[in-house]
Amino acid sequence: MDQIDVPEAPELNVTFVPHVVVVEDDPSISSLLMYNFEAKGYRVEIIDNGEQADQRLLEITPDLIVLDWMLPEVSGIELCRRIRARERTHKVPIIMLTARGEENERVRALSLGADDYVTKPFSVMELMARAYAVLRRVNPERVSSKIIMGDIELNRDEVRVKRDGKPVHLGPTEFKILEYFMERPARVLTRDQLIDGVWNSSEEIEERTVDVHIGRLRRALLTGRKKDPFRTVRGVGYSFEV
Repeated sequence: MDQIDVPEAPELNVTFVPHVVVVEDDPSISSLLMYNFEAKGYRVEIIDNGEQADQRLLEITPDLIVLDWMLPEVSGIELCRRIRARERTHKVPIIMLTARGEENERVRALSLGADDYVTKPFSVMELMARAYAVLRRVNPERVSSKIIMGDIELNRDEVRVKRDGKPVHLGPTEFKILEYFMERPARVLTRDQLIDGVWNSSEEIEERTVDVHIGRLRRALLTGRKKDPFRTVRGVGYSFEV
């Protein structure tokens, strides 16, 4: 698991303080999450028991729930089902934490209503970015338009990108690709996922087209002697790692 260094995760609008409920029975993990979420301006509530979380969620409606799969008394997967069954909480975004990496288990979590999943051991930077992406999807007008990862800064409202404070000139497709990757750091994305997430149309896009745009984006970001933030995973796709 990552050390407690606060990652360069997307910033929150100071007028919006999201209430995050972390349901996790491992105190080292819950402390790590509380530290990082609070450092980025979130209000955090820790609950270490599935039954207690179930009762608490009858009283409150948080902005985000980070939910461990394996919990005492009531499992995370059962709690996810209950949350989705209630009118009060059925739209609250849920990120599942799980040590189960099998595809069928991930599909099960998503089919029961989880918005995303993170497999243990996880990257804190990745979890923070996913939390931001979920919140922005639910409350786009309340979350900052800026994403900062390492020395790369992307501003959605201004459609501008900077690296080490200097402007990076991108075409509209390259901008969308970079935004898509920065919302999913350290995650290997296939070409099909990029086609669905970036182009999002019925237009026939070839995988070779993805490679061409990634190449243009790489060249634009590699000014001077900067590190290449993209890792090519042969036969699969790409990963964004600053």
